[in-house]
Amino acid sequence: MNIHQPPNWLRKIYFSFHWKINNQAKELYLTFDDGPTPEVTEWVLNELATYGAKATFFCIGRNVERHPAIYKNILEQGHAVGNHTYSHLNGWHTWNNEYIDDIRLASDFIKSKLFRPPYGRIRQKQIRSLKKAGYKLFMWDVLSEDYNQTLSPEQSLNYVLQYTEKGSIIVFHDSVKASKNLYAVLPQVLKHFTEQGFTFKKLK
Repeated sequence: MNIHQPPNWLRKIYFSFHWKINNQAKELYLTFDDGPTPEVTEWVLNELATYGAKATFFCIGRNVERHPAIYKNILEQGHAVGNHTYSHLNGWHTWNNEYIDDIRLASDFIKSKLFRPPYGRIRQKQIRSLKKAGYKLFMWDVLSEDYNQTLSPEQSLNYVLQYTEKGSIIVFHDSVKASKNLYAVLPQVLKHFTEQGFTFKKLK
């Protein structure tokens, strides 16, 4: 299976999620998972500001608790935030009540009804609980795989350039683990698509 662009059958199984934004405008949606992270998130914010780009940060609750000033800076610069659980839980390996309680704990620190499951792994019962609570659920249609330590920056960049189209939701990670590829790839993505006439929007 091509993990860089999820297949249609997978999107049909998780039909409650937004995988891309369906419009004909030249707009892209950069997302950053797993922060906020000192230095890395701040670097991302500076790169986005250089191009006047807006993005969405799916934050881990415990990281927001540890780094509230960085979280505040994300909001002050006009970006969106989303809930990515408090403890970065894998929904497939977590009891439903524990999973939902962890999201509720994260919501004490992340004031948003946008949600993305860590690893993209979530059970149908968990989805139903989140929908009932008023969450808007997001996956992605382009995965940079920046976190993959065996992947070169050139490979990560090629994945993004190859699969991105109008309305794409693109995943990066503002984490230490992903920083090697992120630092090399994000500036080139911003430059390339800006030169192609695209704008970068936040999810809502």
